[in-house]
Amino acid sequence: METEINLSNKNIPWLLEGDVSIKFQAKRDLLGADTSELYALQNKIASEGWGWKLLEARRPDGHWGRGFYQPKWTCTHYTLLDLKTLGLPPSNRACRETVRMILTKKPNPDGGLAYAKTVRVSDICIDGMFLGIAAYFEVEEDLLKTGLDLLLRTILPGGGWNCLYHQGDRHFSVHTTINVLEGLSAYRLAGYHYKLAEVEKALAGGEEQLLAHRLYQSHRSGKPMDPKMTMLSFPSRWRYDILRALDYFRFANRPYDPRMADAMDIIKARRRKDGTWPLQAKHPGKFHFDMEQAGKPSRWNTLRALRVLMHFNQAI
Repeated sequence: METEINLSNKNIPWLLEGDVSIKFQAKRDLLGADTSELYALQNKIASEGWGWKLLEARRPDGHWGRGFYQPKWTCTHYTLLDLKTLGLPPSNRACRETVRMILTKKPNPDGGLAYAKTVRVSDICIDGMFLGIAAYFEVEEDLLKTGLDLLLRTILPGGGWNCLYHQGDRHFSVHTTINVLEGLSAYRLAGYHYKLAEVEKALAGGEEQLLAHRLYQSHRSGKPMDPKMTMLSFPSRWRYDILRALDYFRFANRPYDPRMADAMDIIKARRRKDGTWPLQAKHPGKFHFDMEQAGKPSRWNTLRALRVLMHFNQAI
């Protein structure tokens, strides 16, 4: 029985034939390429393939779509999230300018992002995602403080977050929690210092909530909270699934926890005979373009599954 992933199989060349963003991340996360090779590949993301197409859609005023949050998924918020996910160089001037523009506008009264003129309560999912975007593009710490304060102030008593906290909902949401965890971890790993001890504590509480639910199971019945959470989608947008959760724990450089086992077994079972993982679902909405087709082998899901299994030393 295998004790580690064999990266010499035919899937590695197949990954390397994909978009430059896939090639960059496969070289970085699976093959351990040297710094100079990775630097050259990452810089190409802005000038060719999917990254270039997204950057070309940027308007003269610095926005995409019809502004910050309309329409899904071609608005500024989700386009920046896609560019971050692709691995665009954090030094990209256009993205940094847009992120700063959004963060310097007057926030909601609670300190979060004003994503709609008629909504005066910030959406914790959006603020969590955007903290991750801003930290990735390395904007000044002072621009992050009010948003970070909001996320730290809205932690639920048992750990984790819920966008409906302002309506009195005190049970954590996996969707909200994964968005905030990703944002806080990006903040921590980027080397910011403001309230870092509180960030570490918040991360521990949110991660424990996910692990206590074995990443996808109801605490009441032990059954999946939602069958869609066990399907492989990409891009994730604001939605939670088990591969996203496992890839988060890899990104945050957390050790293996036995409570990941059930989700890990599902990921292994999703692998096809040809060694690839499929794109099982796509979240409906308007896209800039399709990166992959549902039902077909997915380079994104294959890359993410392999690096998760490799990080946690799981045999396949």
